[in-house]
Amino acid sequence: MKMPNSSLEGFGVFYFLTNRVHLFPLHSLPLNPFKKRVFSIKFPQNNLNLLKPLFVLNKYFFKYKWHLVIGFLMVTAANFFNVLKPQMVRNALDLVVDNLQIFHLYDGFDLQTTFFEEFGKTLLFFGVLVLILALIQGVFMYFMRQTIIVMSRLIEYDMRKEIFEHYENLSLAFYKKNNTGDLMSRITEDVTKVRMYVGPAILYGFNLTTLVIMVVTSMLSVSPELTLYALAPMPILSISIYYVSNLINKKSMGIQVQLATLNSTAQEAYSGIRVVKSYVQEAQMGKFFLGESQTYMDKSLDLAKTNAFFFPLMVLLIGISNILTVFMGGVLVARGTVTPGNIAEFVIYVNMLTWPVTAVGWVTSIIQQAAASQSRINGFLEIKPDIINPIKNGVPKRLQGDIEFKNVSFTYPDSGIVGLENVSFHLKRGEKMAIIGKTGSGKTTIADLLVRMYDIDSGEILIDGTPIEKMDLANLRERVGYVPQDVFLFSDTIGGNVAFGNREASQAKIEEYTKYAAIYDDIKVLPEGFDTMVGERGVTLSGGQKQRISIARAFIKDPDIVILDDCLSAVDTNTEQQILGYINGAIADRTSITITHRIYGLLNFDKIIVLEDGSISEAGTHDELLENNGFYYEMYEKQRLEE
Repeated sequence: MKMPNSSLEGFGVFYFLTNRVHLFPLHSLPLNPFKKRVFSIKFPQNNLNLLKPLFVLNKYFFKYKWHLVIGFLMVTAANFFNVLKPQMVRNALDLVVDNLQIFHLYDGFDLQTTFFEEFGKTLLFFGVLVLILALIQGVFMYFMRQTIIVMSRLIEYDMRKEIFEHYENLSLAFYKKNNTGDLMSRITEDVTKVRMYVGPAILYGFNLTTLVIMVVTSMLSVSPELTLYALAPMPILSISIYYVSNLINKKSMGIQVQLATLNSTAQEAYSGIRVVKSYVQEAQMGKFFLGESQTYMDKSLDLAKTNAFFFPLMVLLIGISNILTVFMGGVLVARGTVTPGNIAEFVIYVNMLTWPVTAVGWVTSIIQQAAASQSRINGFLEIKPDIINPIKNGVPKRLQGDIEFKNVSFTYPDSGIVGLENVSFHLKRGEKMAIIGKTGSGKTTIADLLVRMYDIDSGEILIDGTPIEKMDLANLRERVGYVPQDVFLFSDTIGGNVAFGNREASQAKIEEYTKYAAIYDDIKVLPEGFDTMVGERGVTLSGGQKQRISIARAFIKDPDIVILDDCLSAVDTNTEQQILGYINGAIADRTSITITHRIYGLLNFDKIIVLEDGSISEAGTHDELLENNGFYYEMYEKQRLEE
C-alpha cells in the first residue's frame, strides 16, 4: 500500500475536523414559521355555522390569553428543537459515509487509531447533542402542557361554576320542565367535551400547524422532489382517518347512549328493589337487563371491528410513505442530488408527521362534539330567570309578618293548570291561618307564591305593605320558615340537615330546635346521634322522622313567618300536639300559615279559608265555618268519627 504523503494526511484530518462538523448547517435550518404558512384548514360555510356555538368561549380565551400565548410559544419552541434532531442524525450519517474511505486509507498505520478515536468522539458528540435537544424539547413540552392544559382546566372550572350559578337562579318552573339527568349531563359530560376542545384540541392544533410548517419547510429546503414523494400518502391518510374517526365517533356515541340506558335500568332496579321483590319481578328485570347488556356488547364489538381496521390502515399508509422515501431517496442519491443522510432525515420527518396527520381526524371529531355540547349548554344559559331579585346585596332585616293577598290569580306556566283565581285574604302580624281543601285545590300554590317561587299573573301580594316583587328576595326567603309537603333531606348527617337552616347554629341550638320538633329523643337513641348519616334523600329515616327534621330545619332559622305545608301527616297524635304546642307558645307572636287536610283542635286559628278549584269557597273562624254546614263542617265531622 502506498503511504499517503503528508499533505494528504493533513487534508484528511483537516477535512474530518472542519469540513464535516456542522452543528447547525445554514442550508438546513427551518425558515421562520411566522413568515410563510404552508397550508391552512378551511371549513365549509355550513361547518362554520356549526362552530358558532363555540364563539361563546372567546371570553375565556381572552381571560386566559397569556396562558394561550405562552402555550403557543412553548409549542413552537418544542417543535423547533424536535425538527433539529433529524438534522443531527443526517449530519452524523453523512459524516460516517464521507469519512469511511478516508478511514480505510490509514489501514496499517498508527494514525488510523487516532482517526478512529476522533471519529468516535465526534459521533458521541452528535449523540449527546441529540439527547440535549430531546431534553430541551421535553422542557418546553412540559411548559406547553402547564399553560394550555392548565388553561383548559381553569375554563372547565369557570364553566361549571357559571352553569351551576345559572341553575340556582332559574325558577321552579324551569325544573319542572327539565329532568334532572339532562341538567346533570350539561354540567358534567358536555362541559368535559368542551374542555377537550379548549385543551387538547387547541394544543394539538397548534402542534399540528407549527410542526408541519417547520418539517415541510426543512424538507423542501433539502429536496422538493423527495418531499413530494415522501408526503404523497399523507393526504390519503388524513382523509381516511377523518372518515374512520367520524365512524368511530358515531359508534362511540351509540355506546354511550346504551351505557346510559344500562345505568338507568340498574338505578331504577336498585331504587325500587322493594317493589321488584314485592311483585316477584326479579327474573323479568334480569331478562330486561340482560337484553340491554347484549345490545351494549354488540355495539362494543362493532366498534372494536372498526378500530381493528383503523390501526392497520394507518400503519399501511405510513409504511408506503417510508418505502417511497427510501426508494426515491436512493435514486436521488445515485444522481447526487441528496446525501444518504437526507434519506434518514426524511424517514424521521415522515414518522414525525404521523401523529399530527393522524390527529387531524381526532381533533376534528373533538371540535364537532364540543360544538354540539356547547350548543346545548348555550341553550340553557340563554334561558332567563323568571324570578329576579330587585335588590342586590340588600341589608338583612326582620319582617313584621303582615300578609295580604289582593285578588290574586295564578296559572302554572309549565302545565297551564289554574292554581289560584281571584284569592284575597289579610293576615296581621302574629295571626294564624289554616288553609284547607281537597287535593289540587291550590293550597301549596299559596305557599309557593309567598316565598316567590313564582310570580302571579294578576292581583297583588303585599308583605308588610310592600309588593312582594319589590322586596329583597334573599331576605324574604331567609325570614320565612317554609316546611314543604315534599320533604327533602340531603345526604348529610342529621345535625348537618338541621343546621342547613342556619349555618351558624351551635350544637346546643341544633339540639334545642330538634326538641321543639319532637325529634330529639329519636336522634339520641341512634348509635351516632346527630352525626348519623341520613342517606340519599333521607332513605334511612321514616317518613315522620324526615318531616320532623325538616320542621327543625325551618324553626332554627328563627323565622318571622312560618308556613307548614301538610308536614304533620306522618306523625302520631302526641308528637303532633308537642309541635303545635311550640307553635302556640314559643312563636305565638309570629305569623303562621298551616296547610292541612286535618283540623287541629289544639291550634287556635284566627282565620280559616277553604279552597276549591283555586278559589276561596269558605272563610271564617272555626265556629263560623261549622255553622255554614259546608265542606269544612263535613271534614270536621268525618275526623271526629275517625277519632
